[in-house]
Amino acid sequence: MLVHHFLDLSSAGADGVAAMLADALDRKQARAGWPKGKPDADRPLDGRVLAMIFEKSSTRTRVSFDMAIRQLGGTSIVMDAGSMQLGRGETIADTARVLSRYVDAIMIRTDDPVKLEEMAEYATVPVINGLTDRSHPCQIVADLLTAIEKGVQLPGSKWAWLGDGNNVLHSIIEAAGLFGFSVGIGCPEGYDPDDSFVREANARLAGSNARVTIERDPVRAAADADVVVTDTWVSMGQADSADKIAAMTPYQVNRALMAHARPQATFLHCLPAHRGEEATDEILDGNQSAIWDEAENRLHAQKAVLLWCFGLLNANQD
Repeated sequence: MLVHHFLDLSSAGADGVAAMLADALDRKQARAGWPKGKPDADRPLDGRVLAMIFEKSSTRTRVSFDMAIRQLGGTSIVMDAGSMQLGRGETIADTARVLSRYVDAIMIRTDDPVKLEEMAEYATVPVINGLTDRSHPCQIVADLLTAIEKGVQLPGSKWAWLGDGNNVLHSIIEAAGLFGFSVGIGCPEGYDPDDSFVREANARLAGSNARVTIERDPVRAAADADVVVTDTWVSMGQADSADKIAAMTPYQVNRALMAHARPQATFLHCLPAHRGEEATDEILDGNQSAIWDEAENRLHAQKAVLLWCFGLLNANQD
């Protein structure tokens, strides 16, 4: 039986992610006003168990996946790597083999993407990328969902990214290639995203009007954007660098920069925010900000990811 791992957005492809978005919208609407702990009416994952491994700190990923499996009728086991044998030298491969005998799916939030790939290679159950230093696909399913709710038509839209070329940006670039939208990346020299993501997205976008571009001028990046996105300048595990923060300062999302986007542009931030650094309070708490909807949508997106992994979405799965 083919196992459906969700390691990056390309694991599911445009059809798969589109099916996730449609399911997330439907399920979110269907349970409006319900208690958070009440399972969905169909309980599609009744009896299923999700193991979650955390090698990095987490609030939204931890809670959203825990509540997602519960609302779908299943249960979860939450583990920190330091309290597992994994933290004492057991290999990823052996951990994958063992957990596959106990649970129905594994979500791992880690640093090195090689660990994720090894987990998927040796697990006989679906493995989900809860975040690596290279990408964060679960976050971007939630971001796409939020943009759609705000009236953004993904094909032909423009997204602006301001700040560090990090894992979140990599997944946005991947989404652009799948759904046909442009990304204007405003970042200082030396902090560009991995060029392989840019090249692959632009290859997919060939023949369309959409393009992924890197701009040193933040105004050019933000100009006419439908969605403006930023993230913390210093990611988890990185040393706090005064030089990096100084380089990033011109890319702060504030009222003056946001004014160059479209009048109804939506502002996104995956959180946690370093208020007053990558974005001002005025933007984070302003009427164009959708960061709280975005945070809630991690739950609805995670449910759809789980259903896709179990082959329960109509998305051309084998």
